[in-house]
Amino acid sequence: MSTKKAYVKQIKGISFVGKTDSNHWITMDGPEESGGSNAGIRPKELLLLGLAGCTGSDVASILKKKRVNTDDFEINITADVSDEHPQVFTKIHIEYVFYGDNIPQKDVERAIELSQTKYCSVTKMLEKAMPITHSYRIEIKKETPAEI
Repeated sequence: MSTKKAYVKQIKGISFVGKTDSNHWITMDGPEESGGSNAGIRPKELLLLGLAGCTGSDVASILKKKRVNTDDFEINITADVSDEHPQVFTKIHIEYVFYGDNIPQKDVERAIELSQTKYCSVTKMLEKAMPITHSYRIEIKKETPAEI
């Protein structure tokens, strides 16, 4: 069994910086009304980014192995939060969005399935605490801001 480590240091109030074994620093903070300076991502939000990054890496890798080409790939995550403290996530939905021509639906579905059931360790940890659902879309062309 391996061990992972994290180091977090208070800057001021509820503003913190932290790094892990990969040696990359990240700033975490809260809103000014809670003693922060609104200078960084909220710690709970990092969980959602970790989930998206984990499953996204799996899906992109699986599609590459299947020689499925995409023009772009995005993940949208929504999470319901309880009203009462500690205001935990109660449900998460992952939407995978693929852009490109001739993207086989069956390959996308299989890549997502493998990520969700076998490879994504973040999914496996979080699904013990709440339901995680997913959906996907395949779009032919991504709209650029000039086209909107």
